[in-house]
Amino acid sequence: MEKQQAANPSSAPKRLIGYARLSTADHVDDAQMDELRAAGCERIFQEHESGASRTRPVLTRLLGELATGDVLVVVRLDRLAQSVSHLLHLIKGLLERGVYFRSICDPIDTSTSEGMFSLQVLAAVAQLERALNAERTKAGIEQAKARGRMPGNPGLRERRPEAIMAVSKAREKLYLNELISSAQTWLPTVRQLRPAHSWDNVVSVLNRQGHDWTVERLRRAVRRMVREKLAEPELLTRSPRRAPEDHLMKLVAAIAIADPGLSLRDIAGQLDQMGERPAHGGRKWQPSSVRHLLDQAHRLGLVRH
Repeated sequence: MEKQQAANPSSAPKRLIGYARLSTADHVDDAQMDELRAAGCERIFQEHESGASRTRPVLTRLLGELATGDVLVVVRLDRLAQSVSHLLHLIKGLLERGVYFRSICDPIDTSTSEGMFSLQVLAAVAQLERALNAERTKAGIEQAKARGRMPGNPGLRERRPEAIMAVSKAREKLYLNELISSAQTWLPTVRQLRPAHSWDNVVSVLNRQGHDWTVERLRRAVRRMVREKLAEPELLTRSPRRAPEDHLMKLVAAIAIADPGLSLRDIAGQLDQMGERPAHGGRKWQPSSVRHLLDQAHRLGLVRH
């Protein structure tokens, strides 16, 4: 995990938001709930999912609702993630969004220097474990070759259907886990823009925010989240058909919705960077042209003033 700083150490956190993962046998008044209330959590999200599953709709919704300066609080680290790598991935995503993280029973609190140091140590241990695993795997392959044995899965080499199916299921599970882990970075924008805006415009906005989507990969990801009941089916509804000349108007509306804090000049700069040519000629976009397109989008109900 790259070295990260606390979201903003000089400013006080806004809200303490608790997350409790309860087993199906736990009572609603679980000890986790008592500890989160004692820690001062304003709201507590409860997940009643098996610990063996990483399909957690409540956690996905919570991650999407957290705002800059909020603190996500758990009782123990294992309540949030099943592995160190998954935990570090989640915390890294929170830090990038300016959200703090605190574990009551572990020395990790990203709003403090000591907590950040503990996180760095945890990341270093995880990196060491990955390196050791890689070395063990490499040594095992060399030993197998020395004995005249082929490394790898014999079932795959022999094209056995059951082996191929097992690998396919493992890949699908890994794909879903990756989607769930990253959902808070892209799904809120999709929810803002779909289905009023085309997939092309949604991809343009997301990639402008630092993602690397294609239309097909994004549609596949949303379909999978809908199938797992982690996203709304309406996101897949066909967007309204509009005249081709409305492309720029819809693109400007999508940019404004995804980042309401942008000024007209900022949006003009984004359009220049994306290589979009002004509708009425000229080399660069002007704030007045952006305002004209936003007014059109407002009249069509795509954006609100």
